[in-house]
Amino acid sequence: MRFGGLVVAAGLSGLLSFALLALAIGTEYWYIITVDQNLQNQQNSTSTNTAELSSSHSGLWRIYEERNGSYHAVSIYMNTTESSEHHQHLSNLHSAIVILLPVSLVLLVFGGIFGLVASLARSYKLLSGEAVYFLICSLFTLSGVCIYVSYSEQALDLLQWELGAELPDYVHVSFGWSLTAACLSFCLELLTSVLLTLAARLAYCQLHHESTVTLSMT
Repeated sequence: MRFGGLVVAAGLSGLLSFALLALAIGTEYWYIITVDQNLQNQQNSTSTNTAELSSSHSGLWRIYEERNGSYHAVSIYMNTTESSEHHQHLSNLHSAIVILLPVSLVLLVFGGIFGLVASLARSYKLLSGEAVYFLICSLFTLSGVCIYVSYSEQALDLLQWELGAELPDYVHVSFGWSLTAACLSFCLELLTSVLLTLAARLAYCQLHHESTVTLSMT
């Protein structure tokens, strides 16, 4: 594959990874709770201790409640002293998520600028550095995604502890397409790193070949 094709492919991959990560960060479909209202009403009619739950979908910053059609900020604090330690731990995890993923997004912006400079200069050293740079970006994204998955699982366990039982049959929880977009962004960041590594290798070979030709002519 030619050098130009490699850097163009790397640029498109990096641009798409940025778009997907920006989409993931800005949307509220990371975690989805679906409540079957018919089953809930049937169970509530036979039990007085059943909690009233509502369908919702949440992002990194906000939660949308379908019952009243409103958004509210992600909040995991409680007033009870027994579980304050658990909520503080979840708060720390959430803080890590909302730092890592936006930082990764900002790094991708600078990576795109530096990558353009490196490709125009056809410098294998700069291109190699860019490959490592995008690998670091992917690690930031992967860390944020992994922490979010852990955070969601622990938040669900805490919710079940508060309810004093497992979630009812009419409640279904799942990860949404926003998380999928972040995962795809991570994969594309890795692909960009690989493409830049190949471009750096090709630039090095071309430079070595030109140097050899120059020496042979002299």
